[in-house]
Amino acid sequence: MLQALGLGRAEETVYTALLGRPTASAYELVRQTGLEEPEVAGILLDLSARGLVAIAAEAGGGAPDASDRGAADRTPARYRLTPPSVALAPLLVEQRNALHRAETAFSMVTEQYRSTAAHPAGSVVEVVVGVEQVAHRFHQLQRGAQRELLVFLVGEPIAVPREEADMSESSALDRGVDFRVVASKDYLDSPGVGKDVRAAMSAGLEIRLVESLPLKMVVSDRERAMVPLDMADSGDEPSAIVVHRSGLLTALVHLFEREWAQARPLFATTTGVGADPAVDDRPTEGELEVLALLLAGISDRRAASQLGLSIRTVERRTRRLMDLAGADSRLQLGWHAARAGWL
Repeated sequence: MLQALGLGRAEETVYTALLGRPTASAYELVRQTGLEEPEVAGILLDLSARGLVAIAAEAGGGAPDASDRGAADRTPARYRLTPPSVALAPLLVEQRNALHRAETAFSMVTEQYRSTAAHPAGSVVEVVVGVEQVAHRFHQLQRGAQRELLVFLVGEPIAVPREEADMSESSALDRGVDFRVVASKDYLDSPGVGKDVRAAMSAGLEIRLVESLPLKMVVSDRERAMVPLDMADSGDEPSAIVVHRSGLLTALVHLFEREWAQARPLFATTTGVGADPAVDDRPTEGELEVLALLLAGISDRRAASQLGLSIRTVERRTRRLMDLAGADSRLQLGWHAARAGWL
């Protein structure tokens, strides 16, 4: 965790080792961390220079540290942490400032790109050609999402291998992104897809099925979308358009919401594609944890705090519980949970 504040992995190891004791010598830290003596000595020197660690009052006895080995007449130095609330605060401020500068640069570059586009449509629609470019833009959309991802899945993947898409999907779910998918039935025909989908649903993915879809699509935070083009129109090379905020993007979001409303939850339709309905129509352990708190009258926000989840994750799990129960309200959800023996 401290690497986010600029500490290296080995520095974090030494820092956390000191965190669990009032003071320690370099030799004791070597034994506790398993790092080499010269490395620990160098880290302590660097942490001291940065004000994160201080030399404590000397105490007799103990084995000599790396800098004092062979000097029997000297007491080895002992180190203690500077109070984290004082020492780490400047690092946090520095990281926040760096993020603010990055956001400012991002906004400036984005606005400059839009203002200097060769054609007015260039600020709305961007054409991407080639396997690498299409895959790169796809990952940018998924990994850049902060709130919501809306996806249409149709047939076999072309530019982005399924395992790579799964990694981006997992990263988004870990961040608490609201992830909804509408899949055409032919998407589930490939071997192994059913198992991967069930694992993603357990992690919080919401997926529904329809007979067919007019296109593939991914929409990120309702600010940009990506739609593949027909390969016949680009010399049999994968290509796509990236749509930025515009009336066209709004139309794509409305198309998704219409298909989502008409689609059926996957758990009710996966029989025949290798899925186990007995697994898919039961709440996961994480969903049952949320359900127990909700039935106890705990608010979504308090439930998220108690479970260490984001508020969006709690809302997403609640939504799936209501889909499983066919409930229109939380009162109906509680009645169905009692009748089905979920708790």
